[in-house]
Amino acid sequence: MSSASKIKYFIYARKSSESEDRQVASIDDQIEELNKVAREMKLNVIRVFTESQSAKAPGRPVFNEMVRSLYAGEAQGILCWKLDRLARNPIDGGQISWLLQQNSIQAIQTFGKTYLPTDNVMMMQVELGMANQFVRDLSVNVKRGLRNKAGKGWLPGMAPIGYKSSPGREKGFKTIEIDPERFPLVRRIFDLMLTGNYTAPRIWKMSKGWGLITIKRRKIGGHPLSRSGIYALLTNSFYYGHFEYPVGSGNWIKGEHEPMITEAEFNHIQILLGRKGKPAPKRHLFAFTGLMRCGSCQSSITAEEKIKRQKNGNVHHYVYYHCTKKKNPDCLERSVEVKELQRQIDGALEGITISEDFKNWAIKYLHEVRKGEAVTQHIAFQNKQKELDAVTEQLGSLLLKYTSAQNSGGQFISDAEYQTVKGTLLKRKESLESELKGQGRALEEWMDLSERTFNFARYARLWFLKGDADVKRAIFACLGSNLQIESGKVKIQLRPVFKTIFESTMQSEQELLSARTSESSMNKRQKSTFVLSRPTLLRG
Repeated sequence: MSSASKIKYFIYARKSSESEDRQVASIDDQIEELNKVAREMKLNVIRVFTESQSAKAPGRPVFNEMVRSLYAGEAQGILCWKLDRLARNPIDGGQISWLLQQNSIQAIQTFGKTYLPTDNVMMMQVELGMANQFVRDLSVNVKRGLRNKAGKGWLPGMAPIGYKSSPGREKGFKTIEIDPERFPLVRRIFDLMLTGNYTAPRIWKMSKGWGLITIKRRKIGGHPLSRSGIYALLTNSFYYGHFEYPVGSGNWIKGEHEPMITEAEFNHIQILLGRKGKPAPKRHLFAFTGLMRCGSCQSSITAEEKIKRQKNGNVHHYVYYHCTKKKNPDCLERSVEVKELQRQIDGALEGITISEDFKNWAIKYLHEVRKGEAVTQHIAFQNKQKELDAVTEQLGSLLLKYTSAQNSGGQFISDAEYQTVKGTLLKRKESLESELKGQGRALEEWMDLSERTFNFARYARLWFLKGDADVKRAIFACLGSNLQIESGKVKIQLRPVFKTIFESTMQSEQELLSARTSESSMNKRQKSTFVLSRPTLLRG
């Protein structure tokens, strides 16, 4: 203890605002505890160094100043909370280890442990290495979490003004929602800019009187938008629903938050700001990505655009769909050009396309079926209503008899039997109420689905031919499941409803034509018999 008291010590206390140090005591608390240690151990402290900065990278000014003072011999010892307060990177850790080995540092005293030049330096290196590895692992985990959050459509970090993080959720699971206090004010800024009658600086001056301030951060109060803040707001793609993550990567993500403005409005504002060459970022919209898999290795199918420029100045754009090869890097499945892909999808649609006459007949027949079903369901409804009334009456009678027996001191049935009978009746009552509530719903849903199916079969091919990328994608997804590309061909497993109704479309059309041709020579009963004799027409 006497030798320790002859050494001059520096106290070094550090606290960073980053997540790695959230469980570490504040600087004031560290200094208070370290002074207690100094008094108890009678250590000669000549100076206190404090710093609010992360130690995961070299370059801390206060730490470097302390190291220079140690080299100069102003002190021979360091008193700190823990070893990781001194260093969490190999460069700073190496300096401390070297000073200790060279006896420039004669002792490092932490809260509960002493490190001396005569000790096995390997143990100290292990501790410093663990601190460094902790930072590296933390960095990887944080970045992975941020990537996952961005991939789900939520902007990592603080929401721009006008929005706020969802309250009541744990960190890492927060979403972004509208800030009802600031959203209308920020929208007003965009509206004024869109009129073309106001400049950004003028809007900035006007906004000072609106009470628009940034969201408060911890104990720091919010403040009005700065002039540069208005420009940052007006050029932020987040407000029209997209953001880039990581920034500068070119990876644009469609956010799950509610947009404040449209993409067209955003582009117009960029032109008004003199950023004509910086409209909304271009995003490749490929109609069929995410729907198909490779038939050879089951990897997902992606798409890419190829641009070919001819010597005469003509430029041709081609889009190819191909295997990502994630499951098999050696997959030999060849790519398919989008025009060929669309031709094959059109061929599949042609196979289920029905005529206008067949569609109208089918829907008319469905409505006739519904009329017959409605009568049957009405009878079933009345029977269930009667049963429900009877069950309700039984419950009331059971309760009355049970309570009367209890009050009179007798026993109608045991408590256990009463609960069993009551439970059975209640379950039946709930079941009947549920059935009555949903009475007719299944038939209506079936009718709606059937009508939409026949309309799809009639017009899907035309919609696919004339529609944009979103329409083409929706039709392709509705057409079938287990969509694959194999040997340059699209394999479509038609949905059961299409297979059931349309596997004999040609035969059905011919039968309907025969039925229509025979109308003039048949009476109503004969026509009904004729239709019933055509199983293809009735199969759906």
